[in-house]
Amino acid sequence: MTTRSPQPSLPCPQAQSPLAACLIALAGTPDDTSCITSRLATIARLSADLIAAVAYTSVTAYRDDCFTTVATSDDVVLAVDHAQYADEAGPCLEALDTGSPIPVPSVDAAMAWPAFRDAALGLGIRASLSIPLFAGRGTVLAGLNLYGRDPAALASLIAAVCAAYDSSSDRPIRRADALDHGGTAMVAGLAEAFAVRDRIQQAIGAIMAATHRTADAAYLMMRIRAAETGTSLLDTANAVLTE
Repeated sequence: MTTRSPQPSLPCPQAQSPLAACLIALAGTPDDTSCITSRLATIARLSADLIAAVAYTSVTAYRDDCFTTVATSDDVVLAVDHAQYADEAGPCLEALDTGSPIPVPSVDAAMAWPAFRDAALGLGIRASLSIPLFAGRGTVLAGLNLYGRDPAALASLIAAVCAAYDSSSDRPIRRADALDHGGTAMVAGLAEAFAVRDRIQQAIGAIMAATHRTADAAYLMMRIRAAETGTSLLDTANAVLTE
């Protein structure tokens, strides 16, 4: 997965917008908890409500050996997702496969994905951005699909999100001058989510070094400790790293 290097500070949830706070919370939520789908649905709804350039949103996940849409802002957009699943190709599937955001700045030019292109154009969608999301384990859990009617309006968000995921980028993560409040919240939330993930991964690495266990075993040990102490995964990671 291509991501930025660890961020210098950990998140301050009380200072965040609801969208940013939800992205941060997802990064610290164990992947197997029952609230995951609810968190994904909230992220989809808030993205559609708060980002002016986004007309529709959906969330794609791989469950029960197939791709499925686990949340939408409007069921009309299911046609676009289902076209990609049937064709086994499209930006939402590529985001899940690569762990990187997949921008489609102009749907008209998406020749590699004809089923996606035709379904999107049929709904008046002219640009899209698929963003891989992760929870506590740190691996890609789902893909957030943002669909817009105005390519120019979505362009700033595409640039900012891709920069946030690009470890080699010298551009600032926050581009408040080019984004509305919703877009700024999304990029800020992703940046802090990376900081949460980095902290948890550092703790997993520390457990691996101390116990000579695999990454999966170390993560399970931290999950058990968090459950036994009644603390969050992030707080448990911080405790591991201060010991």
